[in-house]
Amino acid sequence: MKSVILSSVLPLTVAIAAPLGLAGKASGAEPDKQFFRTVEGQWVGPGEIIAGKYKGTKFTCNFNGTTPGGKLGMMLDGDCRVGVFTQKMSATIEYKGRGGYKGSFMGGAAGSGLDIIGGNVVDARKVVFTINRNQLRGVMQARIPDDNSMTVTIAVRVEQQLVPVIGMSLKRIDAVEVGSIAPN
Repeated sequence: MKSVILSSVLPLTVAIAAPLGLAGKASGAEPDKQFFRTVEGQWVGPGEIIAGKYKGTKFTCNFNGTTPGGKLGMMLDGDCRVGVFTQKMSATIEYKGRGGYKGSFMGGAAGSGLDIIGGNVVDARKVVFTINRNQLRGVMQARIPDDNSMTVTIAVRVEQQLVPVIGMSLKRIDAVEVGSIAPN
């Protein structure tokens, strides 16, 4: 039962952390570049399914974020764990010109994941993407309130409302400052 959660519900979770790819967005690209740069590195943290059949299920994820050279966007790779079950997670998002941001999570809707069919960087600290799989429609929002934390929320459309279904709170683990050394 826990593996069913990982394979069918957690793909939504990684779409959260899936703002990927740096293409060539003209003049308004600076906030986008800043956002994607802040996502680079290693992230870990807990999440919870907050609505639906598996409400209350807690999980922990570990991601490595990278920015592909010459493109506007990002790639995330890692895994999420529920109890003793672990599921590999990956996502890619790139700016595709007039089409905006496009990407996939876990192979996209043609595979076992989701398509990222649009979205935009709101500012250097927040991004919102539209997600899709068959009749499932929703959004993934990632917010980086400071350099070492990221919150992700996935909401799906139920009738006329967006209902939050997954929430995550990630912490950066690759840039821990323990002190400074004065140069000689």
